[in-house]
Amino acid sequence: MADEAKAKGNAAFSSGDFTAAVNHFSEAIDLAPTNHVLYSNRSAAYASLNKYSEALADANKTVEIKPDWSKGYSRLGAAHCGLGQYNDAVSAYKKGLEIDPNNEALKSGLADAQAGAARSRAGPPPMNPFGDAFSGPEMWAKLTADPSTRAFSQQPDFVKMMQEIQKNPSNLNLYLKDRRVMQALGVLLNVKLHGGAGAEDEEMPESPPEQKQPEPRKEEKKPEPQPEPEPEPEPMEVNEEEREAKKRRAEAIKEKEAGNAAYKKKDFDTAIQRYTKAIELDGEDISFILNRAATYLEMGQFEDCIKDCEKAVERGRELRSDFKMIAKALTRKGTAYVKMAKCSKDFEPAIESFQKALTEHRNPDTLKKLNDAEKAKKDLEQQEYYDPKLADEEREKGNEYFKQQKYPEAIKQYTEALRRNPKDPKAYSNRAACYTKLGAMPEGLKDAEQCIELDPTFAKGYTRKGAVQFFMKEYEKALETYQEGLKHNPSNQELLDGVRRCVEQINKASRGDLSPEELKERQAKGMQDPEVQNILQDPVMRQVLTDFQENPKAAQEHTKNPMVMSKIQKLVSAGIVQLR
Repeated sequence: MADEAKAKGNAAFSSGDFTAAVNHFSEAIDLAPTNHVLYSNRSAAYASLNKYSEALADANKTVEIKPDWSKGYSRLGAAHCGLGQYNDAVSAYKKGLEIDPNNEALKSGLADAQAGAARSRAGPPPMNPFGDAFSGPEMWAKLTADPSTRAFSQQPDFVKMMQEIQKNPSNLNLYLKDRRVMQALGVLLNVKLHGGAGAEDEEMPESPPEQKQPEPRKEEKKPEPQPEPEPEPEPMEVNEEEREAKKRRAEAIKEKEAGNAAYKKKDFDTAIQRYTKAIELDGEDISFILNRAATYLEMGQFEDCIKDCEKAVERGRELRSDFKMIAKALTRKGTAYVKMAKCSKDFEPAIESFQKALTEHRNPDTLKKLNDAEKAKKDLEQQEYYDPKLADEEREKGNEYFKQQKYPEAIKQYTEALRRNPKDPKAYSNRAACYTKLGAMPEGLKDAEQCIELDPTFAKGYTRKGAVQFFMKEYEKALETYQEGLKHNPSNQELLDGVRRCVEQINKASRGDLSPEELKERQAKGMQDPEVQNILQDPVMRQVLTDFQENPKAAQEHTKNPMVMSKIQKLVSAGIVQLR
């Protein structure tokens, strides 16, 4: 049950519903309070909600339960960073790296924490004159109301930048090159500003046209006219730099296209050379790095692929690149980790990378990769836990508890038996019996159906399912279940007794022998049955029922129709119709 709540929490976290994730992980913790992974997951969910105090409490609990688990220190460092406690974060990340020196997440977190600590020591930066424009709750209302900035509020990286500026207005200086921030500033100040190139416009701007020299003036009779000043050399130098940058970018694109052609021909060595040359010519386009990473992935050089993906993410954040490109890099990194997991049997790095990618951009392909990785991890854990011999031992322990009428304890043992051997129909059958004893009919029905699915010839599956349906007063369904079981086991006494009990109850309704309370209860239950509802809404059946009351001759004809009589019998069993 804790695993089910955990799975729901993971799904909610992956979909971005962090509040629901916290609730599911809390439910799982109530069921398994010593499971360190649950506290770790809830810490991540709290951190995503910016509830860093709660995230810190869960992170501390994680390392308390499992002090040799490196991820716990990653959670601890992230929570400290969120609270601005950078020195504590540095200590946490270093402890984690002592356990797992090659953990990239810990290395990245340590670098961020150390940078935060350095900023703290440097003291607060000077005030920004535009700071007031970003303060107060009206900021988002203004940005959402203006058509030119409305769409930005749906972009995670823009929202993050604006939140950073709200926390510390002087951070505005870090983002002035982003055209969206400049556009937002213009809206907030009610002025028109020209921003720098946006994340989508990474190419160098065109060189400005050469200025024409003014035509010489006609000579005028003036004493000693002053000569025109010589042009400043600086603008010419800027133009030359831009021309050179544009030339290098054009050459880089040619190298990239040549690399793409080689990649399509599966000439990966040539593709690597071409992409590397493109990166050397233009280090501001992370698509070159991503293409080289894709080539390394095809070559099976997963470590090199991961390094390139990390380089692309780092460079992309420096350049404020499109968040979709960063998400693509993280997804490719996760794919490389999945390939490596075939040998290492460790899917956790891949899952973590895919989750980070989804926080950047909600891509269906990435979500599918995440779900596949989580399923592979779960299947692997199940394979490692699989042990039919231990499963039989656990089932026998459950049988002993069942004999002692300790049904909750028996359920626990049967559940453990199924974890050891999920293909054991007997364990499902026995657990279904326990659920039935405890009145948990839906759970009992589910286990009985699973038992039948695993072994359609196993009589106990049908007797368990029929018993649940009988207790739920679904006598027609129970009769069908018992009859289906008899096809495989014609002489099984339990199945035969089940058929007899069902027929007695059905005939009791047909004879009108139900007490007023029984009739009322059966009618209420029958009206909830979709099949009964469909019969009563059928115009043909309405006329049939009218004929049974008012036209004996027509009613006699209806009795010759097996389909009509089957529906009439259904209404009789449900207590809706009584035949006299």
